[in-house]
Parts: sequence; structure tokens; C-alpha cells
Amino acid sequence: MPVGREGWYDGGAPIAVEGGLRARTQRGTIGASWWSRRFIDILERICDKGRLSRGRAYARKGQVLALELSAGLVKAEVQGSRPRPYTVEVRVEAYGEALWAELAAAIDDQAVHRARLLAGEMPPEIEEVFAAMGVDLFPRDLDMECSCPDWGLPCKHLSAVLYLLAESFDDDPFLVLAWRGRTQEQLLGSLADDGEKGADPLAVADVPFAERLADFYAPGASVRRPVRRPSAAPDLLLRLFPPPEGLARQLGPAYSRLAADLEGAPDAS
Repeated sequence: MPVGREGWYDGGAPIAVEGGLRARTQRGTIGASWWSRRFIDILERICDKGRLSRGRAYARKGQVLALELSAGLVKAEVQGSRPRPYTVEVRVEAYGEALWAELAAAIDDQAVHRARLLAGEMPPEIEEVFAAMGVDLFPRDLDMECSCPDWGLPCKHLSAVLYLLAESFDDDPFLVLAWRGRTQEQLLGSLADDGEKGADPLAVADVPFAERLADFYAPGASVRRPVRRPSAAPDLLLRLFPPPEGLARQLGPAYSRLAADLEGAPDAS
């Protein structure tokens, strides 16, 4: 029979759990948003596929009893085949205050990034902000530990926790940032404070025409074709500036239709 690293029996079906944390996705891939899929893609590149498959089964059966995320650390308990649940820990580097101040300033310099975060979205370009500072948003490797007797990492208990962690990122994208050391309240608070202290991030400086007469028609002034960038969510303005409830139900579909029409329109040449 299978024996673990301390001589324990390491086989058999897991003990059934009542009220465990169960993955919502019971078939196919786990992770719906770009940020949870990004995390899953990293896992599937660095982890054994067989162990990940068994971990998905554990996550879908509800074998994870508890999961807690804090800066740099995820702790969980997973019920296996032994009476006592296994303790799981997954660690990443939590960034310090000085680096987070630089990251917040870089995000605040990008009006669209700032608006999306304040609206509860995670803009895909935020990875570029981290990369420009020489750090990663998503971990390239994970410091993992499980109290089970299995030698390999990640074991099925760790894999189950990692899949449930990805689903929790679907529910709350700010957990990705909290794991790196900045809660939603801390980050949005710093962005809101910067907006109150500084100028309107969407404002454009108004230079009087009389002051531009000398160079307004200079040959160097050219008109370039605008670069198409990822569009914001159709209801972004509605979430930033909520209208009355009845009006919001009418405006939501109208904004979605307008966004679809604009996406299908040809670029201006």
C-alpha cells in the first residue's frame, strides 16, 4: 500500500465534508476572468498536471474546509483521507510601502487605469505597470507547504486550494493585490486622496490661442492616426456616477448597444 514520507498510509478516498468550500465550476476549466485565468495558466505551466487534476476534483467535492488570504500568505485546511485535516500554506513576496507608493503613483498617472480600479475592475494593462517597476503582479513561482505525507509539490491538497484561490480572484480581483501587500481600501484610498489633492486626471491644459501663434502652423505639428486601445466596460460611467435605480436599468442596455456599435465601426483614416 502507498506510504508517505513519515510512514503514514497515504491512499484511499477522502473523508466526505459537510459545508466545505466547493468550486462553482464543476466541469471544464476553472477561472472566468482574465486575472484568474492568468493565475491558472501559471499554475498549469509549473505544476504536475496529474496532481492538478486530482486537486480540481478535491476543490469540486468541497474538501477545502477554510481558506484565508493575507499579505504574502494563503492558509487553508483540507480534509484528506485521514481524520485530521491537512494544513496548507502558499507564500509569495508581499511588497513594501515604498514600492507600493511608486506603484500607486504610476497607476494614478494613467486616468483610465485609475477609473477602472475605482469602478472595481482590474485593467489588463496593470501588469505592465508592475513590470515597469521590475516586479511581477502574478507570481512566477510559489513557496508551498502541506502537512500531508506526499513528497511532491503541489500535492492534491495544495492544488485544490490553488484552484479555489483562482475562483476567489474571480469574485474579488483586489485579492490579487492584497496578496502582494495592498488591500482594496488601501489602494483605492491612496488613489482617491491623490485625486483630491491634485488636478482632475481627465483635465487637459488650456493654452490660449494667442500664445500658440508662433508654432501652431509649424511643419512638425502633424496629425497621426489614433491608436485603438482596449475599450472600457460599457457601464463604466454608470458605476462611477450611479443614476437613480429606474434610470440605471434603462441606460445599461443603451450603453451596451452603443459600445457594440462603436466596436464594429471602422477606424478613421
